[in-house]
Amino acid sequence: MKDLAYLNKYLVKYKFHLIFGVVFIIIANFFAIIPAVFVRYAFDILQRSFGIFQSFEGFELQVGTYDLFTSSIVILAILILLSAFLRGVFLFFMRQTIIVMSRRIEYDLKNEIFEHYQTLPLSFYRKNNTGDLMARISEDVSKVRMYVGPAIMYGVNLSTLMLMVIPYMFSINPTLTLYSLIPLPILSFSIYYVSSIINKRSEEIQESLSGLSTFVQEAFSGIRVIKSFVREDAMANEFDKESVHYKKRSLKLAFVQSLFMPLMMSLIGLSVILTVYIGSIQVFAGEVSTGNIAEFIIYVNMLTWPVTALGWITSIIQRAAASQKRVNEFLNTKTDIVSQKEFEKEIEGQIAFEDVSFVYPDSGIRALRKVSFDVNAGESIAIIGTTGSGKSTVANLVCRMYDVNEGSLQIDGVDVKDYSLSSLRSQIGYVPQDVFLFSDTIENNISFGNRQMSPEEIRRAADDADLLKNIKDLKDGFSTRVGERGITLSGGQKQRVSIARAIAREPKILILDDALSAVDTKTENAILNAMQRIMQGRTSVIISHRVSSAKLANKIVVLDDGEIVEQGTHSELLSQNGIYKQLHDKQLAAEETVVD
Repeated sequence: MKDLAYLNKYLVKYKFHLIFGVVFIIIANFFAIIPAVFVRYAFDILQRSFGIFQSFEGFELQVGTYDLFTSSIVILAILILLSAFLRGVFLFFMRQTIIVMSRRIEYDLKNEIFEHYQTLPLSFYRKNNTGDLMARISEDVSKVRMYVGPAIMYGVNLSTLMLMVIPYMFSINPTLTLYSLIPLPILSFSIYYVSSIINKRSEEIQESLSGLSTFVQEAFSGIRVIKSFVREDAMANEFDKESVHYKKRSLKLAFVQSLFMPLMMSLIGLSVILTVYIGSIQVFAGEVSTGNIAEFIIYVNMLTWPVTALGWITSIIQRAAASQKRVNEFLNTKTDIVSQKEFEKEIEGQIAFEDVSFVYPDSGIRALRKVSFDVNAGESIAIIGTTGSGKSTVANLVCRMYDVNEGSLQIDGVDVKDYSLSSLRSQIGYVPQDVFLFSDTIENNISFGNRQMSPEEIRRAADDADLLKNIKDLKDGFSTRVGERGITLSGGQKQRVSIARAIAREPKILILDDALSAVDTKTENAILNAMQRIMQGRTSVIISHRVSSAKLANKIVVLDDGEIVEQGTHSELLSQNGIYKQLHDKQLAAEETVVD
């Protein structure tokens, strides 16, 4: 229960729901017990009145006795119906307090997990897959809700009912009570055993369903690849294999579930048989009345579900504890990207790397070695290099997705670790290499960084990214929905939307991480011409493997295997006949070949 203790703060928060829920359970159980007493009175009245009724046979008193007898039965029947009605009312109140409490705790816990997820660093998401993150905020939280809702509700119901009914039964007849309750512990253990098997097989089914869902998701996401390679039949066969696996596990579960009701009904029947048999012996001995037997049968049936639920509740608590443990693992994970001084100010954009070395914590790959360069506020710098040279790492460090391992990174002469994260990142416009668009309209994707933007500002950002003509050709213009991850747009269009999104917030530092890799030379030139206007007055970091993108920069840094091998202006680097010159000549020859 130590893992579930994390939820105590929510139980305290909704303590009035819990307290009133317990009160309503007690009242509902009181009105559940009362009808059994009325039934006993009815049976006893019937037994005694029948003898009196027969003794007055042939006399007028027999009619009066019959009327008195029937009126007594009618009154008892009305009281039984009234008790049942009142019990129903308080059961409704019980669910409206405890189950509502569980739903609110579920809501709060999901929000807490989601908010915590957003505070965790990029390294966390590189180590954990998306499916696991989603499972903990959905499946695991749902299992936890079953603990704070049904498990608590039925647990309290069982406890209060047993405390109210069993002492009362012992006060009437201890022997009959013991015999009538013998099968109930066996029933509880049996249900627990069967529930454990059901839970185990349910988890296996969940795994199969998860695999099936993942397969289908990948198939639909890659439908263009499947069709182009004519792999429809092969994918259908793979899906059939996954479906058969899921079907077999489902049939195994159905077999165990089919044992549940027969087992429960058999043990309940055994309890009733024992009650009637022992009660009949005691009736003949004059120790109890027939009304007591009827009353005990009602009590036994009344205790059956709570006792049965005991095994179910135990299973729920075990599953909830396992799920909460998984949730706690992530909630206890703290970000190492924290501000040391929460420094907030409007930055100018001067960036300085001083002997910066960096190793990715999840993979152990050394991305940068003793890298030093600086760029003045309002100027631009290009980071050029081949794949794996450490270019994107520079962008991650400036945005403080990671912290440097050695050396220092300063903005405006202040260590980036001293800045407030939200203040720093809100003044940086970042165009990532791996473009991600939300399944929303083009307008909302562009204004993602600032929802208060006017239509004119959104239009200007689209124009600066050379996107306006494409948007005009679309039927719904800026209101066009781009689909999941922007699937309805071409690679170049998605990249230009990403550029528009970055520049729309008017950042002081603009980082383009290979932002023009998916556009052709003509589009690249159009965007670069627009970028000359955009880059005026703001610090720009252009990360690219294309030399053409670097021409705009005031300074160029060439990286190779995480180290700076060359730096200078475009003309200076060409004159050095080094790596930059080789890249320039190679790409120039490739462009001329394309043109020819």
